[in-house]
Amino acid sequence: QAQLEESGGGSVQAGGSLSLSCAASGRTFSTMAWFRQAPGKEREFVAAAFRSGGHTYYADSVKGRFTISKDRARNTVSLQMSSVQPEDTAVYYCAAGNRLILSQIYNRAAYDYWGQGTQVTVSS
Repeated sequence: QAQLEESGGGSVQAGGSLSLSCAASGRTFSTMAWFRQAPGKEREFVAAAFRSGGHTYYADSVKGRFTISKDRARNTVSLQMSSVQPEDTAVYYCAAGNRLILSQIYNRAAYDYWGQGTQVTVSS
């Protein structure tokens, strides 16, 4: 079966930077994305790289601060986080799927595979 493995989580000071990576195995994915979930909250969309064109989409809350990058050859996706704030604290999940429709990318149910999550903690 296909698997996703996140890495790069940890603690960082507010205003700092952190990079997350996700490596896929067992299957090639065209759409890869990041979601996050804070305690007591629903898992929310962060960013996605859509299908083979690789066009990127961001939640308003992270636009201008986070950058998603998909490496087509390596079947990986990264999330460069800058100017992080305490509200960015969450477990970050890598998600992947194929043949998604653009309108579906914001919905967690559209993704077939998920990583185990990696904790990001931003101190104030």
